[in-house]
Amino acid sequence: MARDALTGGRIRDRRIIIGMKQADLARQAGISASYLNLIEHNRRRIGGKLLLDIASVLEVEASALTEGAEAALIATLREAGEAVQLNPDEAERAEDLAGRFPGWAAALVTAHRRIAGLERTVETLSDRLSQDPQLAASVHEVLSMAAAIRSTASILADDKDLPAEWRDRFHVNIDQDSRRLADSSKALAQYLEAAGDESDAASSPLEEVENFLASHDYHFPILENGKGHVDDLVRDPPHLGSVASRHIARGVLERIVSDSAVIALPDLQAAIAEMGVDPIAISRAFNAPVALVLRRLAALPDLQTGLVVSDRSGSLIFRKPVSGFDIPRYGASCPLWPLFQALCAPGQILSKKVVHVGRNMANFQCFAIADQVGNGNYNQAPLLHATMLILPLTGADIPASEDTLRVGSTCRVCSSAKCAGRREPSILSEGV
Repeated sequence: MARDALTGGRIRDRRIIIGMKQADLARQAGISASYLNLIEHNRRRIGGKLLLDIASVLEVEASALTEGAEAALIATLREAGEAVQLNPDEAERAEDLAGRFPGWAAALVTAHRRIAGLERTVETLSDRLSQDPQLAASVHEVLSMAAAIRSTASILADDKDLPAEWRDRFHVNIDQDSRRLADSSKALAQYLEAAGDESDAASSPLEEVENFLASHDYHFPILENGKGHVDDLVRDPPHLGSVASRHIARGVLERIVSDSAVIALPDLQAAIAEMGVDPIAISRAFNAPVALVLRRLAALPDLQTGLVVSDRSGSLIFRKPVSGFDIPRYGASCPLWPLFQALCAPGQILSKKVVHVGRNMANFQCFAIADQVGNGNYNQAPLLHATMLILPLTGADIPASEDTLRVGSTCRVCSSAKCAGRREPSILSEGV
């Protein structure tokens, strides 16, 4: 019988409840007091006969010491600790907290999840506030109606000798403007409530394409194996409701077809097994452009990577999100991304370890390169596309903080202090 995550703490709690000393329990179980101390602090595994002997001394069933461990609770507690950069020694005591004070642990987990949800909502709403034209028009209409009502009310309040005819007209105007304000406010509230809903209707062709790709998990086996055709996928899909979105989606899918003809995913997986996720080595092995390799790595479902493509203006023209690395849907992105550094040196291959400033301070390895699009011409600056692969780092792969580049999603929701690239104050900063 294997020890679960909370067995040691439950042994300690049961011993204290019945008033037994650690030395007495150790002696009756046939082990040293120091070994029992390690068990009670979850530093030694326990199972088999020893678990049965200890349970017998404590006069409980062995299952009472092992069953019901809340693995998900402990994992979320550790996540909450990482989010506030808790000392590693303190973070390791999550099991003790969950075992000894399960109610408080559950309350802390609930608060952590609620805060994370609220932060996501703030980021989404701020994202829309910065550039969303529909939201800008709605806010403008609400403010205009409020200003009109305020102006009319001011005239009625200040002019005591206003003729009755004009006073009645102003009352009618206030009534009409108030109704329009109520309708506009209601529409705006409904729009904002839908802001955090990923299933809401897309407000741009690029968003329609992103919803379409996400519905396929950014993976199209039917195109990869040559058994399907792009026309069949874009003819009448539910997510592509406009001519523009179908045009963009066609370009993305055709690129997948051409990329797969150069590097098939099974061959790519074999190469990764041999040389790891090394874009330059894979590029040389397949004699393929690095940007193509980055796109193929992002197409592997098991790798769980993100991908961002930008044109020369800095606008994001393709987004494949990855957990922990927030990519804004509206407005300007963080200027510190390696993606934009690549635009300054076309052809240079960048490899940067970054930490994304946000809820969980997630760590990533980013590979980026900018390539020329099409053929050049005399006296014309080349058109460029920059591609950045975002690879999550975990465990031993996480670098020391001094070796990482701190980046955010966009200035409005980035709390990084004293950032040289900041364009505007963050709404998450103190005092804003």
